[in-house]
Amino acid sequence: MTETIKKSDFRFFHRLRVRWAEVDMQKIVFNAHYLMYFDTAIADYWRAMALPYEDAMQALGGDLYVRKATVEFNASARVDDLLDVGMKCMRVGNSSILFMGGLYRGDELLVTCELVYVFADPATQTSRPVPPLLREVLAAFEAGESMREVVTGHWDSLGDCAGKVRRDVFIEEQRIPKELEWDEHDATAVHAVARNRLGQAVATGRLVTEAPGVGRIGRMAVHRTLRSGGHGAAVLRALEAAAAARGDREVTLHAQRSAEAFYARLGYLPYGDPFEEAGIAHIEMRRKL
Repeated sequence: MTETIKKSDFRFFHRLRVRWAEVDMQKIVFNAHYLMYFDTAIADYWRAMALPYEDAMQALGGDLYVRKATVEFNASARVDDLLDVGMKCMRVGNSSILFMGGLYRGDELLVTCELVYVFADPATQTSRPVPPLLREVLAAFEAGESMREVVTGHWDSLGDCAGKVRRDVFIEEQRIPKELEWDEHDATAVHAVARNRLGQAVATGRLVTEAPGVGRIGRMAVHRTLRSGGHGAAVLRALEAAAAARGDREVTLHAQRSAEAFYARLGYLPYGDPFEEAGIAHIEMRRKL
């Protein structure tokens, strides 16, 4: 290895537990699985930067290809071990990016890894300079800066990006009929959109008036690959702030039952009986402001 790094040097970790299928008769991990652990951590590293990998690479005009992977073994992981896999961008060259990985059991370093990626044309796989915007995103992430911004506004300014997220999630993924997705409330609602450092919309929601002093939050959607990253919560809090600013005392929403626990963690309480909406089970939930 050309670099040395301590656990405290990592700001990003992926956590995993060793499964029986990944160990040999001595109950220690097969060597090949360590590269899989680091590869999984890299995927989560991109998600932590609020970058949906495929969409981000398309916007940047290239893709990343592994040129070199070096693994150094210090000790073995065993079945049922809880491991932390740290990843850090160490250096960005002209067309290459060097990542250092460290796999830990508690504070014990078990395995280190160097991964060198080359940014290249996906059609010809010939190298290209790393885009300046990608350099900025990597540097900002390693510096601990926020990877998203949440903006609020009206449909005329946010409709294109909000509409794309809603179309991808509700119409394409959940197969809700498009005639049920778009309505007259979009024109008058307050919309919130979370954007990543590339300017791509990753989450959205809207606020309409339910009754005097009561706002209704709806059309909450998060990019499929970026869920559980805090983007939905950030949009929800922005809409609550907009409701409070206009004098609402309470907000209500129709939560899909699969998202009920998410809203409960953010202070929402169920109200009434479950019901079906657009063929999906929902429950009304409310929160005082």
